[in-house]
Amino acid sequence: MENQFPKNVRQIGNVSDIPKVYVEDYVDTFLNQLCERAEDKPAGALLVGTREDMDGTDCVYVSGAVRIEEIGQEGADVFVSGEMWKQAEKDAGAFFPEKEVLGWFLTVPGQTMRLNNNLERIHEQHFTAAETLLVLRDAEEKDELFFAYKFKELMLLGGHYIYYERNPEMQNYMIANRKKNGVTPGEIVEDKAAKNFRHIVRERFEVQEQKKNARFMYAMSISLVLIVLIAGVTMINNYDKMQAVQSSLDSLQQTVAGEGGEEEETVATSGTVTSDTGSAGEKTSPDDEALNADSQGTDSQSTDGETPDSESTEGSQDTSGEDAVSTMQEMSEDIYIVEKGDTLAKISQKVYGDTSHVDAICRMNGLSDGNLIFIGQKLLLP
Repeated sequence: MENQFPKNVRQIGNVSDIPKVYVEDYVDTFLNQLCERAEDKPAGALLVGTREDMDGTDCVYVSGAVRIEEIGQEGADVFVSGEMWKQAEKDAGAFFPEKEVLGWFLTVPGQTMRLNNNLERIHEQHFTAAETLLVLRDAEEKDELFFAYKFKELMLLGGHYIYYERNPEMQNYMIANRKKNGVTPGEIVEDKAAKNFRHIVRERFEVQEQKKNARFMYAMSISLVLIVLIAGVTMINNYDKMQAVQSSLDSLQQTVAGEGGEEEETVATSGTVTSDTGSAGEKTSPDDEALNADSQGTDSQSTDGETPDSESTEGSQDTSGEDAVSTMQEMSEDIYIVEKGDTLAKISQKVYGDTSHVDAICRMNGLSDGNLIFIGQKLLLP
């Protein structure tokens, strides 16, 4: 065994004496079963195991037991033949090769177990080393006594420990000698105290695992809540930023739309107005319109006062007639098409006979500047 105390132990009695005795669970079960099957004969076993110095404390670990096949009895005294004792020692060496014989066990049916001279003599005959053990167990009363050989006498111990660990050597011995010992493998594991203790240990282990899992789940839940909170705060901050960006985009879009509308109006106007020379893209000012009108009037006359030839006169008359018909048609439909040299005042004069309808024409057609009209433009007449 390693130099450390067993982790899973059960205390029996008051363990305050030296050496401290530890009995493995399978060994304790085997000794109980020997008591149950003793019937009318004494039953005994050799105890094997190791001695350890644990933190300055002498400890005896009983990890195996080998049955002494025949124990005789004469009255109240018992005796063990040398042959039977040697056979038990041989079996101990075979099944527990690395262990030493630490003492012996005895139960006598129908007899109260107590230490006497007979038992002391048998012990001193086979054991001379200090701290060897004698274990007496009463099958009926379920009492047991642990003695340690110290100062050349067997001294009663106040208690001992039952410890639990894997013990394949003891299991192998019990299986191999089940017929001889009257113990079957199925009966080996029927020790209720051991089963209850293992159950308690297992439950404690499960409780510890559940606590660990609960702490882990609690930590995970806290982490998840923190993540959700951080995500929520981040989303709120991002939402405010997105709102601000959206407002800025809307304002910029409105500004761009306003500037674009004015530019389109200017381009449309400038792109369709012609000068009196017929070139596109130039506006016609009121002074230019007047000059156009004067030049149109003087073009029909010669410089020296001569009348134009008949062909020119006829052509002018035909053109004037067509313009008049077109103007009358448009006027009849409450629509006027702007002609070269027209102003709103001239249009009002043509249509209504005076210039008092200029403002009405502007409002009807949504004109902010009455001078910004172009040739071919259709005006609604009020």
